[in-house]
Amino acid sequence: MARRKVQFAVGEYYHIYNRGCDKGKIFLADENYDFLLRLLEVRVREFHTTVIAYCLMPNHYHFLLRQDNDKSAGAMIQSLFTSYTKAFNSMYGRTGTLFEGPFKAIHVDKEHYLLHLSRYIHRNPLEAGLVHDLELWRYSNYLEWIKKRDSIFVDRSFVESSFASPTSYVQFVHEYEAPEKLKRALRKYVID
Repeated sequence: MARRKVQFAVGEYYHIYNRGCDKGKIFLADENYDFLLRLLEVRVREFHTTVIAYCLMPNHYHFLLRQDNDKSAGAMIQSLFTSYTKAFNSMYGRTGTLFEGPFKAIHVDKEHYLLHLSRYIHRNPLEAGLVHDLELWRYSNYLEWIKKRDSIFVDRSFVESSFASPTSYVQFVHEYEAPEKLKRALRKYVID
């Protein structure tokens, strides 16, 4: 197995993402999303990983994570999706790979990109045309960021140190029009 280029370290942030094999769906029903989120709750506690932003889409996922101790955030994702794939295959009577390959991991080495990545991740359902209002997409932590839902999948101090109010994050997300320079800078942190 090829060695991963990204080295996971304590206190560092990572954008981790992957998509279904042949761009196929990895979530076929609400129960699939819910099952993964229950697994995630167990894994983030076990691996001491903080979820900054996430979005689960029908054929791909995004996580922006912070590794909080020596247990690798990459190992957490691998454990999470190995368990998910086994359960998914069992549920649907299928075998083989569910994903295009190993997950992609990008070290987010510039703090000011964290907020732009969070916005990018949260906007996925809107950009894909799945919803016209992000508050309707249950499978991200956008609702936690704007204080409309409670869960462990939000670093409240991170959000509150970045935005004065939930309304200011809503405005940041919805008034997105990145200048070309920012778009170019963010390319290395986002999925194709």
